[in-house]
Amino acid sequence: MPLVSDMYGSMVFNEHTMQERLPSATYKSLLKTMKEGKPLDQEVANVVAHAMKEWAIEKGATHYTHWFQPLSGITSEKHDSFLEPLGDGRAIMSFSGKELIQGEPDASSFPSGGLRATFEARGYTAWDPTSYAFIKDEVLCIPTAFCSYTGEALDKKTPLLRSMDAIDTQARRVLALFGEKPQRVVTTLGAEQEYFLISEKEYSQRQDLVMCGRTLFGHAPLKGQELEEHYFGAIRPTVNEFMKELDDELWKLGVPAKTKHNEVAPAQHELAPIFANSNRAIDENLLTMEKMRLLASHYGLVNLQHEKPFAGINGSGKHNNWSISAGKTNLLDPGDSPMDNLRFLVFLTGVIQAVDDYQELLRMSIASAGNDHRLGADEAPPAIVSMFLGDELGEVVDALIDEHEYRSADRVAVDLGVDALPNFLKDNTDRNRTSPFAFTGNKFEFRMPGSSVNLSDCNTILNTAMAKSLCDFADAMEGKQGEEFEAAAIDYIRDTLRAHRRIIFNGDGYATEWQEEAARRGLANHKNTAEALPCFVDPKSIELLERFGVLSETEIRSRYEVKLEKYSKLLNIECRTMKRMVRRQFLPAINGYAAEIARNVADIRAVAPDAKLEQQTVLLQKLLDGVAQIDEQLRLLIDEQLAANAIQDLQERAYAYAERVIPVMDALRAAVDEMEVIVDRAHWPVPTYNAMLFYV
Repeated sequence: MPLVSDMYGSMVFNEHTMQERLPSATYKSLLKTMKEGKPLDQEVANVVAHAMKEWAIEKGATHYTHWFQPLSGITSEKHDSFLEPLGDGRAIMSFSGKELIQGEPDASSFPSGGLRATFEARGYTAWDPTSYAFIKDEVLCIPTAFCSYTGEALDKKTPLLRSMDAIDTQARRVLALFGEKPQRVVTTLGAEQEYFLISEKEYSQRQDLVMCGRTLFGHAPLKGQELEEHYFGAIRPTVNEFMKELDDELWKLGVPAKTKHNEVAPAQHELAPIFANSNRAIDENLLTMEKMRLLASHYGLVNLQHEKPFAGINGSGKHNNWSISAGKTNLLDPGDSPMDNLRFLVFLTGVIQAVDDYQELLRMSIASAGNDHRLGADEAPPAIVSMFLGDELGEVVDALIDEHEYRSADRVAVDLGVDALPNFLKDNTDRNRTSPFAFTGNKFEFRMPGSSVNLSDCNTILNTAMAKSLCDFADAMEGKQGEEFEAAAIDYIRDTLRAHRRIIFNGDGYATEWQEEAARRGLANHKNTAEALPCFVDPKSIELLERFGVLSETEIRSRYEVKLEKYSKLLNIECRTMKRMVRRQFLPAINGYAAEIARNVADIRAVAPDAKLEQQTVLLQKLLDGVAQIDEQLRLLIDEQLAANAIQDLQERAYAYAERVIPVMDALRAAVDEMEVIVDRAHWPVPTYNAMLFYV
């Protein structure tokens, strides 16, 4: 068995491999492109391409692909072989700098929001040298951006990279005021991926899971998560074997998978990596999701990444642990004395301003049909964006705003009362799992993203909003030095915190009282995707994204259209699946059982006319009433779905699905679920929650 240290990064063309295989001058030039964003010379690209090809062939690769992230949110790839025939019956393996730098997939077949038509098929992929190339399934994968023939971004990566450039520019302006001149400032990210594992056999018998990724029907199991026994519990042997192989595959790909454990809900688990540069971390998260889906089948399992595969128990999120670093310095690390750390206070204030000013954009960035089922439930933060700072930072902010003396709370030693157990130091603040945007020591944990989402969207918005905050501070402070700068900076911090204090909430985000308080504070509460998306095309949003060169108005409107289309299409698919399952599975099963009960009643009466059959006749009537109720809701669903699909305006169609179709879907589900608990098990046509969640 190979050592993890030998295995780690073995399938990645990383800096270590580059240094081994590239001429010194080429390596240094490429490093400047990677670290400082310098343009890449064609001659350098040719040398890199040759070395990359030779390395890949040694690792068993026969093909290469430009690996990119279209607006669908997943990854896409087209495989081309290194093979080049010579004309005499032989062939060589070839790969040029041009093939490394640029590809040309068909741009018309991906979501574009009207930017590309079928007759306008040309699109380009462009190598992203800041994210390492890697090998999977004997294919050299080259992370790339994806744009149209006319230059508009058609992917998730391009705006993310633009937003990282924006925050780099503005953060270095701010740091220059402190006499610091870092080479580059980057945002860092650690993505905690939650997921479910269920039996492949039972999955294949559930058309809703196969088509929609979630159960559209299903009564609550006999036991859910109320005993709180699954969280951090012993991992099932089959699941443990899956996790071991997943670790091995991710480590080979240089993904720093660190922590794995059972989550709160039965059959739910989590994998958390060590943080990395945001761009690379998102690439690695997408790789992680792909590997999870593919490897689960090795163990007779299916990996579910939908936000709410099962009603009534926790759904799955993807916690976005975000920070800002200049070299090895974490700019969101408060140090031992946050009140005296002026640079930290500037960046903290910038985050508070960014989240308050663009709370609706952040809410929009994580909106999806799946996440609507999760936000506001007991396992996820509400749809209201707020920030948790904790006790100590909360005291610091209050002291600055109210201009009173701040007294630091010393860390207290906790004695567990058992001599054999060590004492430990208690942190100055607790954690708040109900907060959408919580400070956790040296980073912020954005807990609203759903498990299936590509994190590029929310990080693009967060980076850009933060870039504006830093720009505002730099504009106000440049030209000031020494004591004048320090005094002006403190005044600026105090005024900004006063203006944005409303976004800070350290209480229970699940409480009904918080929704009322949030409304009084003027915080937005968009309860579903249809309500959340319009702010994307608000003039305030367009001005922000255009000002920092992240997205043009054309690109914004196209993405808004893509998101609207996806929302309605997903719900339309769910409606069609519900209708099919009701007509072909549930109604025949319920009617079949009702007919069996009726025959039994008739048979018993024929033999024993005076037999007491109240229980059977009551059951039969319940079944018949249930069939009538299901049929009524099915007809309503057909009407509402047809009406929604007839609406041409995409925003109005989304509202129709959210406000009219979903309530009928819920009612149809309730009617079917009520029958599940009275229909004989042998008649019920699909695996139940009891079977799926508690497999052996």
